[in-house]
Amino acid sequence: MKEIICTCCPKGCRLQVDEMQDYRVTGNGCPNGAVYGRQEATNPVRIVTSTVRIRGGLHPRCPVKTEQAVPKKQVPAVMKALEKVELQAPVSRGQVVLQDICGTGVNLITTRSM
Repeated sequence: MKEIICTCCPKGCRLQVDEMQDYRVTGNGCPNGAVYGRQEATNPVRIVTSTVRIRGGLHPRCPVKTEQAVPKKQVPAVMKALEKVELQAPVSRGQVVLQDICGTGVNLITTRSM
């Protein structure tokens, strides 16, 4: 039995996920918690937010994020890939920086115009 704190809403329900009973979730205060608990126990994913270097901008770093969640086990590889990125200003908010980052099928985008 895994215990997970749900992050779907501010309540922070303490979920119990029973792997032996087809990942049955208990302790959730809403249906979203059941979906979250099952996914977190079987294939956890995360949105990656960070910054990359930019030349010619107001600041030396530009904020970026993945458009969708990537598998948690891929997060270190995604972060490593960001070390090699250097943008040239100007950039627009929502501009694709890297397509299909680390083979995840997810794009990395800017979150600020510079």
